[in-house]
Amino acid sequence: RAKLFEIIDQHEIIILSDYGKGFLATPEALIQYARKADKIVLVDPKGDSFEKYRGSSLITPNRTEFEAIVGVQQDEQSLLTAGESLRKSLNLEALLVTRSEEGMTLFEEDNATTLPARSLDVFDVTGAGDTVIATTAYALAEGHTLLEAAKIANTAASIVIRKMGAAQVSREELDYAL
Repeated sequence: RAKLFEIIDQHEIIILSDYGKGFLATPEALIQYARKADKIVLVDPKGDSFEKYRGSSLITPNRTEFEAIVGVQQDEQSLLTAGESLRKSLNLEALLVTRSEEGMTLFEEDNATTLPARSLDVFDVTGAGDTVIATTAYALAEGHTLLEAAKIANTAASIVIRKMGAAQVSREELDYAL
């Protein structure tokens, strides 16, 4: 654990991508350490409880992961209410729910913004969540607000899902799309 704390000390933004393989079974100490050091902690969550991510700057569940925690939401208003409730209960600065063809919704304190999907041609969603969290971190590091970062990430994801397999988006592709 000491080596992980040393790595955290060297960076301003920390991404914890939980693939449910056990490494992040108990990330609480890492999150607490990073937040006490004023680091931005972004988490791509997994599992049937998000409690272990309490206090993170941002978590980025997809709709299926989100609804596994809060239940299936029948309409937009119930989704917005459930999202804000989850954000508050976990003491998160923000929650970004990716919603496939419905885009993504960013929940910040008492404010939710839904960004429409930017792609109609979906070939493969493999890696879309990884693209969202990585691009969000990159945009935050560049000095963008969280809402601006989410918009950029939404655009990056729209590029990636048009490709087959675990694809990447180049800076040139992203700049062109923006």
